[in-house]
Amino acid sequence: MSTLNTKDSVYQTEALIAEDIDAYLAAHQHKTMLRFITCGSVDDGKSTLIGRLLYDSKMIFEDQLAALEADSKRVGTQGQEIDFALLVDGLAAEREQGITIDVAYRFFGTEKRKFIVADTPGHEQYTRNMVTGASTADLAVILIDARKGVLTQTRRHSYLAHLIGIKNLVLAVNKMDLVGYDQAKYDAIVADYTAFAKSIGITAFTPMPISGFKGDNITDPSENTPWYSGPTLMQHLETVEVGIATDQTKPLRMAVQWVNRPNLDFRGFSGQINSGTVKPGDAIRVLPGGKTSTISRITTLGADLDEAVAGQSVTLSFNDEIDCSRGSVIAAADAPPEVSDQFETTLVWMDDEPLIVGRAYWLKLGTQLVSATVQQPKYQVNVNTMEHLAAKTLELNAIGVAELTTDRPIVFEPYAENHTLGGFILIDKITNATVAAGTLHFSLRRAQNVHWQATDISREAHASLKNQKAKVLWFTGLSGSGKSTIANEVEKSLALMNRHTFLLDGDNVRHGINKDLGFTEADRIENIRRVGEIAKLMADAGLIVLTAFISPFRAERDMVRAMLPEGEFVEIFVDTPLEVAEARDAKGLYKKARAGDLKNFTGIDSPYEPPLQPQIRVNTVEMTPAEAAEFIIRQIMPLK
Repeated sequence: MSTLNTKDSVYQTEALIAEDIDAYLAAHQHKTMLRFITCGSVDDGKSTLIGRLLYDSKMIFEDQLAALEADSKRVGTQGQEIDFALLVDGLAAEREQGITIDVAYRFFGTEKRKFIVADTPGHEQYTRNMVTGASTADLAVILIDARKGVLTQTRRHSYLAHLIGIKNLVLAVNKMDLVGYDQAKYDAIVADYTAFAKSIGITAFTPMPISGFKGDNITDPSENTPWYSGPTLMQHLETVEVGIATDQTKPLRMAVQWVNRPNLDFRGFSGQINSGTVKPGDAIRVLPGGKTSTISRITTLGADLDEAVAGQSVTLSFNDEIDCSRGSVIAAADAPPEVSDQFETTLVWMDDEPLIVGRAYWLKLGTQLVSATVQQPKYQVNVNTMEHLAAKTLELNAIGVAELTTDRPIVFEPYAENHTLGGFILIDKITNATVAAGTLHFSLRRAQNVHWQATDISREAHASLKNQKAKVLWFTGLSGSGKSTIANEVEKSLALMNRHTFLLDGDNVRHGINKDLGFTEADRIENIRRVGEIAKLMADAGLIVLTAFISPFRAERDMVRAMLPEGEFVEIFVDTPLEVAEARDAKGLYKKARAGDLKNFTGIDSPYEPPLQPQIRVNTVEMTPAEAAEFIIRQIMPLK
């Protein structure tokens, strides 16, 4: 009998534990989530503050606490006391220098809410990492060292947080313990920041005096600041409103991430609903194509839904077979977003190499990926004075306004209205490095008012009249490699074959259409862009176009290739070693460059990026110009 009672007791205990776990999970599941960042200047105490929040919310296990105490004695900066910054400064370099380099994300929760906090670096060198952390945040805690006041990086991070659209800002005046909890010093800092915030359009923020190290006003009101009657930091984080409900009141927007086709009987389009709600039967429009249909099913992992709302990841099926793929945007049929290919933008430059005006970068906006070029900035923003400064380019950490053009229309909304369809990044096509983050302001009027005029005689008809197939033979190589000479020989051979051709030579075009361009990197890029557009028009007329340009950068040669139909661009690498080209030096240019009289000369003080996989390669050390021309003709024939 006692054995049975013992078993019953065990079963009852297990049942109670299971009930407790289920109750805990149910309560946890329905808590709201707040994403926030800590930012500000270097050594303002961001990592220490997060460590304190984790410690006070009982999110540190005993073994972690023991390791923290040991690490604090070994590499900490607080003497024999606990250095809370070590909880988030995980990189060895961070611990050695006592700074934050990368973005560190930490999760914790309280009885009222769940949190994801991003500890972002304060060093100017790592501002790009701060932008990364801020891009998904609902709130920013801007820390200020009470001893130092408002600094340049404080202003920069505040401007970026406001630019990215973070509405909830907390001004945490930290290290109050080091200034004796002086109210006058606190009030002066708040007044200074208030004036700056007003100048950049920040209309509201929540100031509070804290000490991340001592714990003043973090979770409990501090006896050291009887003059402060506002909420503690944790109270504010637990009660601040999160704008998820607002997104649900907006029109439907869902960027398609994946076409879900598990079998022949099902075709759906998967993604996260960015805004709005959707139900079966709702009329939708798929952009940029503009085709319309209605929703037939809303599918999730568990079962079909009667309704889906902003924030949910779902698969939508249509009642009609219309074109929709990754990068498309599913929108409410009667309230679609805009489609354009030219914009005014704000850019935050995040690369060590400056912006190259006219160079093609990848632009990623949501699930859309297109090629984009940036024009010379209208101005750069001085984050200290908010003055608009003239700028020809953007350097690391610079913030500027510029016009941007994409190679095809994209679906967008102004960033102020929709962060997902208004915020983008630029990616270097060669290195795949993220070089900038940006926000779209509006579409340029010329993008809406200029339309392509259809003509009846096609480019294929133009080429057929000439009994040939249009091509662009793109000769590239160092100055003195023999590009112009070989291109001229090829054109003469083609003329003897009754082919219709035109030769665009690098020097010749600079006497006319490109006479306004110099030899800076940006001017070289614009030179090639213009030549590419001319070559495209000539190919549209059915001609075989030969171009002889150094065209030193792969990105620009690829840009011209992308202008033309598949197979029409033939890259011909006139491969000549630098020492051979310099020995020829028929124009004396290398001599001038070596003497410093000719700046930005390719091969001397400006780089040449040889083709990685040219369609044709000729070596002018091994071949005469006539032999090279004959070799090229054999490769490109027959031309029909």
